[in-house]
Amino acid sequence: MIFPPWLERFQVKYFNPAIRPFARYLPGMATITHRGRKSGKPYETIVTAYRKGNVLVIVLGHGKTDWVKNVLAAGEADVRFIRKTVHITNPRIVPAGSNAEHLPWAARLQARRVGVFVADIA
Repeated sequence: MIFPPWLERFQVKYFNPAIRPFARYLPGMATITHRGRKSGKPYETIVTAYRKGNVLVIVLGHGKTDWVKNVLAAGEADVRFIRKTVHITNPRIVPAGSNAEHLPWAARLQARRVGVFVADIA
């Protein structure tokens, strides 16, 4: 986790609700739809996603948050980009500093310091 906890609380409470209506129209932004581990309630979370071939990568600047745990538990989720929705499977975490040669360039740079969420596009 590279962001301080107060910044995460600010982002969840103020930034995410403000950007949610138009996040799907911004390049690099995506909305991941997942289900709660215990409640089964559907959730939508705004993320910055990178795609290379059939691999989706999301840098975990806030650490292993609830949406990450939910997707890992379910083993799948849907990700909505600007014009397209994809279904992801086989989610996994690549630890910081790992060999990330197969990741997109921007994600490789960030993967030196933080963990990365990686999933296959079905």
